Amino acid sequence: MLNTDLSKRVVIKTNEMKWADSPAAGVSRKYLAREEEERGHATSIVRYERGANFNRHYHPFGEEIFVLDGIFSDEMGDYPTGSYVRNPPGTSHAPFSVDGCILFVKLHQFLEMDTEQFVIDTNNTSWYQSIDDIKIMLLHSFEEERVALFKCSAKKLFSLPKHIGGEEILVISGAFKDEFGEYPTGSWVRNPHSNGHKLYTEMETVILVKTGHLLPA
Repeated sequence: MLNTDLSKRVVIKTNEMKWADSPAAGVSRKYLAREEEERGHATSIVRYERGANFNRHYHPFGEEIFVLDGIFSDEMGDYPTGSYVRNPPGTSHAPFSVDGCILFVKLHQFLEMDTEQFVIDTNNTSWYQSIDDIKIMLLHSFEEERVALFKCSAKKLFSLPKHIGGEEILVISGAFKDEFGEYPTGSWVRNPHSNGHKLYTEMETVILVKTGHLLPA
């Protein structure tokens, strides 16, 4: 329905998009990729207005969330800006936000045996220093799939390897360039299997990166 061909490179500057209403009052979305209208594989930016909520619902193939702004909540707790939440297949919840929030949400994209449910507050999690002035915070690893935050120093050129299984990037703060274009805060980039590029930063930049999940069938 929208950007479902995982062999294609996709770039979306989400801050330039308009919000679309969802079935729940006070909840709107920016669609990045979606398989069907209200079910199936989907990647979106989701906004809860103050006091908005969703009725209890199940995620038969899992839900992955990164809180971009505000505090997201459900009956299990509150998740402030910077929280990474994984709700595996078969789980359910009734989400809401008291004061409003903005989320990056991926639905129906869990590997079959990936069943761990957890939350990471990245504000209270240590970075480790990698090569080329990149700090990395690993958030999740299962089989070929990796999810991590990368903090890239300013005015640096990074040569990234070809990613087996593809690469998905959301620019959390700052901006970067590569040989294909420029990507400000809010940019979503999906690079297909075996794609490589060089990344240059003018300022310190934090990106959410997922790799290994776009293997060809």
